[in-house]
Amino acid sequence: AQSENILGYFVEVERIPNNCSNSPSRISLKDRKILVNLSMAYYRVNISAYNEAGESPQAIYIVPEFSGTDLPGQIHVKSQGSNAVVTWTPEYNPKCFVVDWGSGKEDMHMKIVTTATGNFTLDNFQPYKLYKIMVHASDVCQCESFIRHEKTFGVTHFYAVEGVPRTGPANVTILNITKHSALVKWTEIAAEDRLGFLQGYRISYIDSSRKKSPAVILNSSTTSYHLTGLKEKTTYHVQISGFTNAGEGPLTLSQPFSTPKYGTVEPLCICITKHKS
Repeated sequence: AQSENILGYFVEVERIPNNCSNSPSRISLKDRKILVNLSMAYYRVNISAYNEAGESPQAIYIVPEFSGTDLPGQIHVKSQGSNAVVTWTPEYNPKCFVVDWGSGKEDMHMKIVTTATGNFTLDNFQPYKLYKIMVHASDVCQCESFIRHEKTFGVTHFYAVEGVPRTGPANVTILNITKHSALVKWTEIAAEDRLGFLQGYRISYIDSSRKKSPAVILNSSTTSYHLTGLKEKTTYHVQISGFTNAGEGPLTLSQPFSTPKYGTVEPLCICITKHKS
């Protein structure tokens, strides 16, 4: 239908996961905007337009993840085999807590905890898989009321069993080579390849005489490093690996580079202009 024929819009805000047996409540609007206060759980927003002839198909929007930088509480997780005990200290005593856990939007589970003890046991965790756990507080414990009443208490991430990274970092390049230094850059290891919480990177390099230099250990937020103390007119091979609490992953393919005999030469531009006599 043309926009001038639209009478209004229907908006449904649906929690993910939605353990309620009833459908999400529908909001009718004349304007093309709505302000909703949401917790940090995942949400799906369904929007349709209507006129005298009927209702349009729904447009579906998934609310992006929020960053939890200033949440009121902390969640602690202790692994017990394939199970995990989640504990937290409430800032006050709400009617209930709502616990969400899973590996992503399509794999979330939800449980209502009505006890005030601040702990909960989750089960069936797979090894080497990153899980997100969220705890929300609510003073209204009817399932359909969580969207309006729940407030996120804390968010944490968890591996039941950590592994070593299955790959090294990608796109290793050597730049700004001088006779005594070189800049090594790389792309961080993808989240799905870490298999544990990435603690950092280890850079190994060896010269053409097979002399190994001491390895360099860097934190996980670093994606470049300036090698210094190199020998002039020498070929080096660089390899990088990532490591978790479980150990070190595989090294990248060897990246060769050669230092020059002389320092880097800045390009010189000679400009010649002609003057009319």
